[in-house]
Amino acid sequence: TTGPPSSPTTGPPSSTTTTTTGPPSSTTSTTTSPPLSTISTVSSPPVSTTAPTPTPSKPPTSTTTTMVPPSSTTRTTLATTTSVPGTPTPTTTTASTSLTPIINTQTPMPPTSEEQSNFLSLPSVSTSPASTTTSGTTATESFTTTSGTTSSSFTTITATTTTIVSEFIPTGSTSTSGPNATSSSVTTAGSESWWLCNCTKVICIEDNIVQVIPVICDPPPKPTCANGLSPVQVIDEDGCCWHWECDCYCTGWGDPHYMTFDGLYYSYQGNCTYVLVEEIHKNVDNFGVYIDNYHCDARDVVSCPRTLIVRHETQEVRIATVKPNTLQVEVTVNKQQVALPYKKFGLSVYESGINRVVEIPELKVNVTYNGLSFSIRMPYSLFGNNTHGQCGTCNNNTADDCMLPNGNIAENCETMADHWQVVDPSKPQCSPGLSPTKGPSTTPAGPCKESSLCELLFGSVFEPCHAFVRPEKYYAACVFDSCVLPNLDLECSSLQIYAATCADQSVCIDWRNHTNGVCSYKCPANKEYRACGPAKEMTCSSSHQNETSTPQVEGCFCPNGTMLYDSAVDVCVKTCGCVGVDKIPREFGEEFTVDCKDCICLEGGNGIVCKPHECATQDKISCDGEGFYAVNEVNSEDSCCPIVTCKCNTSLCTAKVPKCALGFEVHSHIPSGQCCPVYQCVPKGVCVHQNAEFLPNSSVFVDKCQDCFCTNEVNVSSQLNIISCEHIPCNVHCQAGYELQPVKGECCGTCVQTKCIIHATNTTDLILSPGEFKNDPYDNCTIYSCVNIHNQLISSTSEITCPAFNEESCKPGTITFLPNGCCRTCAPLDSPTPCSVRQRKDFIVYKGCRSVDRVVMTECEGTCGTFSLYSAEANSMEHSCSCCRESSTSVREVELKCPFGHSISHKYIYVESCSCQDTECSSSQSTELQNTEENDNESTLNRIKRAISFTSK
Repeated sequence: TTGPPSSPTTGPPSSTTTTTTGPPSSTTSTTTSPPLSTISTVSSPPVSTTAPTPTPSKPPTSTTTTMVPPSSTTRTTLATTTSVPGTPTPTTTTASTSLTPIINTQTPMPPTSEEQSNFLSLPSVSTSPASTTTSGTTATESFTTTSGTTSSSFTTITATTTTIVSEFIPTGSTSTSGPNATSSSVTTAGSESWWLCNCTKVICIEDNIVQVIPVICDPPPKPTCANGLSPVQVIDEDGCCWHWECDCYCTGWGDPHYMTFDGLYYSYQGNCTYVLVEEIHKNVDNFGVYIDNYHCDARDVVSCPRTLIVRHETQEVRIATVKPNTLQVEVTVNKQQVALPYKKFGLSVYESGINRVVEIPELKVNVTYNGLSFSIRMPYSLFGNNTHGQCGTCNNNTADDCMLPNGNIAENCETMADHWQVVDPSKPQCSPGLSPTKGPSTTPAGPCKESSLCELLFGSVFEPCHAFVRPEKYYAACVFDSCVLPNLDLECSSLQIYAATCADQSVCIDWRNHTNGVCSYKCPANKEYRACGPAKEMTCSSSHQNETSTPQVEGCFCPNGTMLYDSAVDVCVKTCGCVGVDKIPREFGEEFTVDCKDCICLEGGNGIVCKPHECATQDKISCDGEGFYAVNEVNSEDSCCPIVTCKCNTSLCTAKVPKCALGFEVHSHIPSGQCCPVYQCVPKGVCVHQNAEFLPNSSVFVDKCQDCFCTNEVNVSSQLNIISCEHIPCNVHCQAGYELQPVKGECCGTCVQTKCIIHATNTTDLILSPGEFKNDPYDNCTIYSCVNIHNQLISSTSEITCPAFNEESCKPGTITFLPNGCCRTCAPLDSPTPCSVRQRKDFIVYKGCRSVDRVVMTECEGTCGTFSLYSAEANSMEHSCSCCRESSTSVREVELKCPFGHSISHKYIYVESCSCQDTECSSSQSTELQNTEENDNESTLNRIKRAISFTSK
């Protein structure tokens, strides 16, 4: 018998020598175990008992016990034989079992009452005891059976110190195998055997003598698994006893770190697709698990898992990470995305907490992946010593875990991992035929301060698990991730896989709340997070399931008081009613409308029964009028029953949009109850100038001599805004002697000199127009003149030369200036008195009223030059007539007293000065004489001019 790798003890059942076979790297030794050769009585729990040939007087009193290897269940089979007179000496019969492990951790259950009735109820057979004898340690009971015309007698021998149910199988039954099956033959030849219930075997000795051999199971010692996990109980092939086995359990996480089937830890940073596990000897068609890694940092130094691939027969399942370094994945089968749960061709995929699980029940294979970590669990009984790949060889021995594809053992698993590349069309740089490159170092380049998250592994949070799974390897992976990739929070994957391994060992660790939100995990609104929840959550279809008996996993689960409606319907319900396509829970009997169907939730059958929704009748609507058309609209009161309404489509209108003049725009409005718009041109509120529009307050260019802008004032007739203009400021003042004259092409005129400007001595400048003469204000003998010669102004200054003047020959008081103001003249002594002002005092009388005093009054008196002479040049008489007249007067006022005593104010003229003034000479001559006088005047003027000496300046 070969047990599991933890204690592979091999030895024949009856031998007292046990050969212990260790791992492949250990030597083989032969030892003699004292318990294996112990001679004991029947009262001891024997392995197999050989009774010596009994004699009628003395029954057998001793047995020989042989122990099977301690790794398997100690099975005790009691074979008791007793000689019956007339029968040959029986041979020793020993029941032994070959241990072929089965993945079944349940203890064998006793047969049901129905199964027992199959053994004990034989309607066509009658039994009657012949004799019963009990002596010492054996008992003999004889039966006579009658079946039809055939009669047989059997003697059943049992050991009295062991409780054994003695049963027999009548002649005529068929032979079957199995501890809980009935087995009998038509003839009871020697050494023929069959199984009774409760793992009891019956062997026919001879001559109707049978042996009843019960199998007694003793619990085997619990071995230690190399991967540090607890062993599992596995039922033997015969279903009677169980033994321990170490499951093949491989994990990977982070960037990435591996734990082989036998618990060997290593890190490998390749970025190809690799074999995690395949069979060495192909017993299963197209079976294997593969991992697709990629460089997950900018330096291409470390890798992370991207896709887990499971192949089984005709199916290839891919669980791919949707977003790097997250728990978001999607599942495809044969390159087609599938919904979970998925089950087909002996393979199922479902969601379990944060993981996606691939199960192959026939092989008892369980593969999980969540985007950050994976695990592979396989039974040792089916895959022991028959695996290779990056997960190593499952044989509870780490010495051969780094096995290469050619069977050689690599120096380390980092080197081994590079050799397990597979062909991946998306990665042409990777190929099994290429020489593997040396993997990067799994040790950080320099010292670093590890994340405080890693310290949690040795803290009180994970302490309950330390006795079941040691954290050292997970701590090393956590430190590596925190040093190499400090910004990706990959430390969480080490904590997560360690917590998952602890949960697998039935130790729940609620750790995420201790990471200060770094490793937080958010659940949907209808779920709540649990560190340990059932791997298969209870649903309405599996409500009888005991959640505590299932493996515990981390994830999002329905809140307490609710359950998952169905594994394919992610809805939490309080009562198991119905859930339709709208994902809304319904109670039995509840009526509702969905997808425009009237439905009711019924218990039994398909649950939801629907019929077409009935709509209320509505009045017929006519959509007359230009632009209107009928349309079905959603009814706010019943979305399943559309209502007919009239809609307006202006594209159906025939009215054209008018073209408006500049400064106007088209306005439209739709009259009430109509569809088509009415158009009109309305002012825009702008100014228009030279086919351009100007907004109010904006500048408008009219010409360069005006500043114009658009005002807000509207011209009533044109309905356009008015443009206001102002002439640009110009200099309109010119200095004396200049005049402002326009300039062609310019906005402002320029000052042009039009008069002569004479700078006189001791006086201001004199301004003379062309042809004008003017005396110096301070010197009448100086005369200034201005002439325009060829548009050039020329000024000149003339001095008057006066004739000699003798004041002594003048009448006193008669010396005056000539009219030119320069030369003096007087009345000769013998000449009459010249014209002058003469004062006199007298009373003024007016209308009977008289001044009180004499009033000074003036008057003109004197002679003036009057002559008449012949002009030879003019050949006529020249006349000059003048009279003494007032040249300036003023009005004065005087008070007059009247006779009646009152006074009046009276104004009179006061002569200020007198002068000889020319007057028309009266003559009785003809017109010829007048002409002669005019000529005489001109001649006189010429004479005056000749008397003046001109001096040009």
